[in-house]
Parts: sequence; structure tokens; C-alpha cells
Amino acid sequence: MLAKLMGMFLLGLIRVLTGSQARWHGCPPKAEQRIYFANHQSHADLMMIWAALPKELRSVTRAIAAKDYWTKTPFKKWLTTEVFNVIYVSRDRTSDEDPLEPLIEALGNGDSIILFPEGTRGHTGEPQAFKAGLYNLAKKCPNAVLVPAWINNVQHVLPKGEVVPVPVLCSVTFGAPLALGPDEDRGVFLKRAREAVVALRDV
Repeated sequence: MLAKLMGMFLLGLIRVLTGSQARWHGCPPKAEQRIYFANHQSHADLMMIWAALPKELRSVTRAIAAKDYWTKTPFKKWLTTEVFNVIYVSRDRTSDEDPLEPLIEALGNGDSIILFPEGTRGHTGEPQAFKAGLYNLAKKCPNAVLVPAWINNVQHVLPKGEVVPVPVLCSVTFGAPLALGPDEDRGVFLKRAREAVVALRDV
């Protein structure tokens, strides 16, 4: 009950602070398994996409979160577990765990996921090169629809290093689905995926 109330509070807060405009430019919201992948500049990115989705899709769409950061305090762990139902991944490369394993498991259970292929937040306005995870997921889960998204302006709401949000109008633009081509090279695909996200900035 508390988690549900917190979710409603955060949904209202993000809408008040940002306007939370969802722009479906290349595809409509649809109840199909998707991997939403987007630029990443703020902790609020997760909430922006979460808030932009219709209620019926929000409940089956899970974001990816760095385990070391989001389980550091009991509150962060509760928030990401009970409210957002995130999928934790380890950034510790010495770990024996395959970082994609929990994502593949979630997709295998029928969930959609939100992925930030840069791997960490940027602060230049330009997305960094995408890491290989998106490519590997596309290969291992070919039935999941890959939907690019551009999150606009949210870095001014909660910039890296800040904890107090500032009201700024923001939007999330969802683009046309992307498919991994037969035998497509990893580097070529990741470059194409990044370009699909960046192209939505000017839509």
C-alpha cells in the first residue's frame, strides 16, 4: 500500500515538475513486449519514461538499475524494488554474474524493459557511444520490439550531483521500432541505434 501511494506521489510530482509530455512519433503505445532504449543524463530519466507510459504498460515495464548504487541505502533499495520493480545489474566486472542474465530473465517472463545503453549518465548533451548490451539483447530476444526514445530537458530538472529538483518542461519522444539486421555487425547496429535516438531530439 505504501509503495502504491509513493508511486502515485512520484507520478504526480514528475508531472508537476516536468509536464511529462509523451510524444509517440514512430509507434503508438501498445501492449507488446518492448525494449525501450534512451539517452541518459539524469536519475529522473527512469521516472520520465515510466510516467510517459500509459498505466497499463507502466506495470509491465521495468527499468535497469545499477545494483551497487541503488541498494546502497534501505530507502533507495525499497524505492527501486517496491515502487519501480527495477532489474538490478552488477557493474562489478569481477562478478561471476552475466550482467544480461537478469534482463533476459525479465524478458523471458514477458516484461518489457527500459534500457540506457550508454551505461552511465552523460553530461555533455550528446549521448555517449552505446555499449554492447542492447545488441546482445536484440540477438538473444529477437521477439522483443526495440523502441528508441529521446528524453528532452530532464537534465535540468535533476542534474548529475544534485538532489533538489527544479521545474522544467520535459518530454519523451518515442520513435519507430528498430530491428537488428541478419548478420548485422555489432558496431554498425549500435551506431544505428544511437543515431535513431539522437534523431528524435529534433522531431
